[in-house]
Amino acid sequence: MTASNSLLSVLVLHGPNLNLLGRREPEVYGATTLDDINCALEQEGQLLQVSVTAFQSNHEGALVDAIHAAFGQHQGILINPGAYTHTSVALRDAIAGVAIPTVEVHLSNVYKRESFRHHSYIAPVAIGQISGFGAESYRLGLQALVHHLRQSGK
Repeated sequence: MTASNSLLSVLVLHGPNLNLLGRREPEVYGATTLDDINCALEQEGQLLQVSVTAFQSNHEGALVDAIHAAFGQHQGILINPGAYTHTSVALRDAIAGVAIPTVEVHLSNVYKRESFRHHSYIAPVAIGQISGFGAESYRLGLQALVHHLRQSGK
């Protein structure tokens, strides 16, 4: 989904299992679907006057390819890497390689969950991280990313 006539363009990446939102462990992730999140991000993008393009994959390589393809196309990346947060050096290296300002988001507060979820390979190469606010984490992340891009003149 893309909002036209915008100066800034943001790629939103959703990692593995996020296509199951609304059905998967609603006590942890809520009842909001991925389509609901994408629609809310498109609306927020219109308010912020930025283009928002969303992509979801359960495959690490597809996410890496999307990050590579973002170079020269998008000024920012908003990513919920899902379980790849804790395992993927490849995603970390792709983000570092393209040097596109990136905000990491999570629906749940990963620091209140199992200890293996407390480590993020993405955080050291992201400009920031927002977690624990459910679907609102995405909107807050988009706002923070756009603010950063405008402040830095990207």
